[in-house]
Amino acid sequence: MNWLRRTRQAFWGMVFAALWRRTRESGETPPPAFSLLIRGGTVYDGSGGLPRVADIGIVRDRIAAIGDLGWMNGRVEIDARGLAVAPGFINSLSWATESIIEDATAESDMRQGVTLEVFGEGLSMGPLNASMRGDLRLRRLGSRYPLDWNTLGEYLEFLEKRGVGVNVASLVGATTVRIHELGHADRSPNARELTRMQGLVRQAMLEGALGVGSSLIYAPAAFAAPAELQALALAAAEYGGGYFSHVRSESTQLLTAIDELIDIARATREHAEVWHFKAAGRSNWPLLDAAVARIEAARDEGLDVSANVYPYLAGASGFDAAMPPWVQEGGTAQWLARLRDPQLRALVVKEIDDLAPTWESLYTAAGSAENVRLLGFRRAELQSLTGQTLAAIASARGRSPAETIVDLVLEDESRVHAAYFMMSEDNLRSLLRLPWVTLCSDEEALAPRGAFLQHAPHPRAYGAFARFLGHYVRDEALLPLAEGIRRLTALPAANLRLVDRGCLRPGAFADVVVFDPADIADHATYAAPHRFASGMRHVFVNGQAVLREGVATGARPGRFVRGPGFAGASDDTRKSVALDDLPQAAG
Repeated sequence: MNWLRRTRQAFWGMVFAALWRRTRESGETPPPAFSLLIRGGTVYDGSGGLPRVADIGIVRDRIAAIGDLGWMNGRVEIDARGLAVAPGFINSLSWATESIIEDATAESDMRQGVTLEVFGEGLSMGPLNASMRGDLRLRRLGSRYPLDWNTLGEYLEFLEKRGVGVNVASLVGATTVRIHELGHADRSPNARELTRMQGLVRQAMLEGALGVGSSLIYAPAAFAAPAELQALALAAAEYGGGYFSHVRSESTQLLTAIDELIDIARATREHAEVWHFKAAGRSNWPLLDAAVARIEAARDEGLDVSANVYPYLAGASGFDAAMPPWVQEGGTAQWLARLRDPQLRALVVKEIDDLAPTWESLYTAAGSAENVRLLGFRRAELQSLTGQTLAAIASARGRSPAETIVDLVLEDESRVHAAYFMMSEDNLRSLLRLPWVTLCSDEEALAPRGAFLQHAPHPRAYGAFARFLGHYVRDEALLPLAEGIRRLTALPAANLRLVDRGCLRPGAFADVVVFDPADIADHATYAAPHRFASGMRHVFVNGQAVLREGVATGARPGRFVRGPGFAGASDDTRKSVALDDLPQAAG
């Protein structure tokens, strides 16, 4: 069928070209051929190959032609001479699930060229039961939005119908499926419960999920055995879905954790990916080479295993990642109740201070309280502590760092948000050079306004993709620009099994960015995180401008991008121009 489609496109392309040349030679003013025409840019198609100077013609939501289109015109024309033109970037791990409801522009990401946000690190916005819906309502004080969904597909449809500036997609969270059936208990599912959990995964895949996502250092995900995760991944694999994981350890047990992910890839024969790959903690930095070797051996075996990273040396999480999982069993209310018990609190403080805990501790990986910076609280009365180190807060209060961690969780009645400085710059550079590593923000998509100013995000929320292209690709020359663009576009699209995204070619969706490679840069810092990146001139999502001459348009053309198992895949094509109707460029 592909050869037939190409033959028909070539035929109609020749007919189209002849008609337009005749119109031009007759002296008549030809009508616009394209909804949008991007002229004269240096086109990087996402493949990693050499760029070429070309025009791009877009009809509605699809790319219609790429080549010399100087004899044609468009209703809207963009002069891209001297600028790079590339596919829209894919954020391989985004936490914009709620921020995109509060502010649909996703502006901190969109201004870096992101046109697709991918959710689902362990927790997803469905499937929900009544108890989970109540927890979601309470998760953020001051947030007001309707909970008009139960399933993951309904959530993503809710975003599309409400209007979003960028495309959205999600994996179904292994933690969410576990909570749906088992609550927050530390136990394994019985056969009937596991069958129901697999059924929830299958339903999510039919609704358009991309696969299964896990996050295994947090309770209750930490209670899941490898066999449980494999069963869920196998259910997703029935529909072509992959398995993506914040692995069980990024520190002392990193190699065992990588082996667990590879075992799942071997069982499913589908894509498996390590989210925000790292070796956390100075004493563990030497483990990275062995972890990379394990992944490359799996790839040599024929397994489709890869990873993504964010280009910073600090991770960001909560103080739940500084406490043992046992104290968190049962959910937030029971966690806080145990911390209020003097005897249990003393045990927790002792375990936080343990230099070799049996569980994954980001506080231990950071090495000291000076390497932990507070980023955000739920309670307004604690906001003044934002930006301070744990060491400074503990000293001012006359408490130990471990006691201060417990105090702040109880005072805020939340996990509290903190940055943990625990990675090696040399390791990060090594990872960025690997051809199978993509990029993510692992953050919300924000804007410097409204409720977002009440907390200090990790600067990756405003700078991850610009920092990669500006600092590491351009300034440090770790890899060519064409290869850097491939890591942001075609490679994650292939990993996620997405069709007609992440590439510039006739027939693909018109997610297109135009930027200045000499000017692309991040400006957000830990001290001043709410600063937009620079260098991006135009961003088009499904053929509509969301950024024009560096100014956000407020348009909301984003769509729910469905995965390989979507039951109504044929319905998606009806929204777009038929491929055979798209004019093709000559030459």
